[in-house]
Amino acid sequence: MPTILTLYEFSDEHAKQIRDIAPDYELKTVPIKEVTPEQIREADILVGWNRKMEQDAVESDKLKWVQSWSAGVDYFPMDRFAEKNVLLTNSGGVHAIPISEHIFAVLLSMTRSVHLNIRSQVRGKWDKSGTYGEAAGRTMVIVGTGHIGRATAKLAKAFGMHTIGVRHSGRPEEYIDEMYKTDGIEEAFGKGDVIVNILPLTDDTRHFFNADSFGYMKKGSLFINVGRGPSVDTDALVAALDSGTLSGAALDVFEQEPLPEDHPLWKREDVIITPHVAGNTDHYDVRATEIFIDNLKAFVKGETLPRNLVDYSRKY
Repeated sequence: MPTILTLYEFSDEHAKQIRDIAPDYELKTVPIKEVTPEQIREADILVGWNRKMEQDAVESDKLKWVQSWSAGVDYFPMDRFAEKNVLLTNSGGVHAIPISEHIFAVLLSMTRSVHLNIRSQVRGKWDKSGTYGEAAGRTMVIVGTGHIGRATAKLAKAFGMHTIGVRHSGRPEEYIDEMYKTDGIEEAFGKGDVIVNILPLTDDTRHFFNADSFGYMKKGSLFINVGRGPSVDTDALVAALDSGTLSGAALDVFEQEPLPEDHPLWKREDVIITPHVAGNTDHYDVRATEIFIDNLKAFVKGETLPRNLVDYSRKY
């Protein structure tokens, strides 16, 4: 009997749905820390991933589909999967609400100097210094306008902001007032008061934000990074903060994680650091499971998977 091996515990209701959709498959649940090489090699469908299982997965003659529990898939052996015709789907869309809300949490904190007020509170100081601006009327440039970018633009419009999007295709998107292709970032960045990075990591996006990119930005811009750490050149980011090109930065992801304890970013009052938690939510597993179930319905019928099928040529 073919096997669906999940490294995550489905609810009883979802497990019943899966068994009803795929009655010819055995549903086997094994915690990530307990899964064995033999179980990986015997799985036809794998839900979840751990880098330690890569060798067994790519050498398997049975594996047909991997459902990632994360949206980012840059750490998967995509070339090997492509060679063996193994499908890969991600959990894109699960993060749209929490990350867009996180973006506005840090944006409003910095706009209203809440981050400075909290530091004053910790020191027991009544300190009114800082700037007290407004989000309304500002221009937000969103680099990467997928599920998260669209949700972020929707919130931006609710706050009375002008929205500019940057995406490879330049295709228009709901809630985006102006859309640019990636080769138009000089003009796009020059208009932005807030620049938000939501890029996936590919060969083309590594160090997308570099000295040149930061140089295109309007003086005093705010930079928010909830994309992938290596898409930003950290040294160039620090230089942009030092020069005043950036008035501040809110960073959830980094080139090196955890961020080293002696890194100068920790001590900057113009920076908010969060430990790669922007996508965390107590609704995560339910949303990811729904993506898997929708895809499973198509898979058992031999149809194209409808949600989040990774294009190996694009690496996302």
